[in-house]
Amino acid sequence: MIRAIIALLFAALFLIITLPYIFIVWLISKKHPDKAYALAAPPAMWGLRVVSFLCSVHLNVTGLENIPKDRSVLYIGNHSSIFDVILTYPLSPRPTGYLAKKEMTKVPVFKLWMDVLFCLTLDRSDTRQALGVILKAIDYEKQGRSVFIFPEGTRTKDGTLGAFHAGSFKVALRSGCPVIPVAITHTAEIIRDHIPFVKTTTVNISYGTPIETKGLSVEEKKHLANHVRDIISGMLDEMD
Repeated sequence: MIRAIIALLFAALFLIITLPYIFIVWLISKKHPDKAYALAAPPAMWGLRVVSFLCSVHLNVTGLENIPKDRSVLYIGNHSSIFDVILTYPLSPRPTGYLAKKEMTKVPVFKLWMDVLFCLTLDRSDTRQALGVILKAIDYEKQGRSVFIFPEGTRTKDGTLGAFHAGSFKVALRSGCPVIPVAITHTAEIIRDHIPFVKTTTVNISYGTPIETKGLSVEEKKHLANHVRDIISGMLDEMD
């Protein structure tokens, strides 16, 4: 429990101490979003790495060579813990925004960071708002910014891989960017399965081979969500 308290205290102090800085960066983002991202990403990645260290997470990463360095991608991953974001974000080689639920913006300081780091918030009860978010994500991809989506829509409670929402894949199909399957194991074991205690955990993250979306047939587009889900399911089986 001591490690959990230390990690929470660090996160709170980080948000408080960096408030003046991120507010200035947020103002810069209104006219120069890419410059603002470049200013915000390094401290954000450092902070997340410190949280991971304080929680005694041991990370095994494979497949980073599969991520194109010269173009944006749509990351599609399985989801069971907030640590899925904490651990994958510092691994992104290009500007990357995450799709998150709107409840994440309730902390004002946290919202400033999310805005600057190209994060998108989704209101599942508002169809029009959800469509607007998808269109914004498509624009991000066309502008060279990657997007990370957990298409199960929520964290799985028992570790099983849920159904993938097909709407998430419109980001790749409409922008023409490749899909990178991402398989993540054991993040729920860090804290969620035994709140408020933190457990030393080895997490495996694997980045799969890019799936090109340009030139897919109508039938292939229709089944893309299930195809990527099957790939991630197979990656998870291999990692276990």
